[in-house]
Amino acid sequence: MTTVVLADDEALLRKALASLLPLGGGITVLAEAADGGSAVEATLRHRPDVLVIDLEMPGLDGLGAVSEIRRALPEQVILMLTRHARPGVLRKALKLGVQGFVSKAAEPGHITTVITALHEGRRWIDPDVSALALVDDCPLTDREIDVLRGTREGFAVAEIAARLHLAEGTVRNYLSRAMQKTQTRTRHEAARYAREHDWL
Repeated sequence: MTTVVLADDEALLRKALASLLPLGGGITVLAEAADGGSAVEATLRHRPDVLVIDLEMPGLDGLGAVSEIRRALPEQVILMLTRHARPGVLRKALKLGVQGFVSKAAEPGHITTVITALHEGRRWIDPDVSALALVDDCPLTDREIDVLRGTREGFAVAEIAARLHLAEGTVRNYLSRAMQKTQTRTRHEAARYAREHDWL
């Protein structure tokens, strides 16, 4: 039996997976979470065999949640669900030790197979996810993406600096470079531009 925590802000998808994954008899869903903070809390409380987490969630996103979980549970097995696998995100997730990537469009039966494979110690990156990640037309660095993501989530420069453990001046420099690269006038415009181009 493999235990999982499901974290996804799309309630319909999360509830569907929570209902469908146990049907084969090999998976038990211990808890569900609708945002990154709840995902951290549920994972630390339940210690599942596999955490299944969405990349994009409100507040603390999937990568932020994984980073916090890694500090407390360095051996936690993690499967990340994603729609857009940008190379920078994929690299960052791999650095954080994420063992598997599956498209959110995948069938529940396939997700079950991947969960089992990860629990057995294997790694898994869906071909469509890795193919998307190879198309790298994003001019932004990982750090520039981080600060734009913080902007998009509504954080002030000081809050972004605190969350990323950077000086405020450094955050402003990253934002300035991101604005130059996206040819926008404000950090909010730059974040919107990056989001529209699937870079965030």
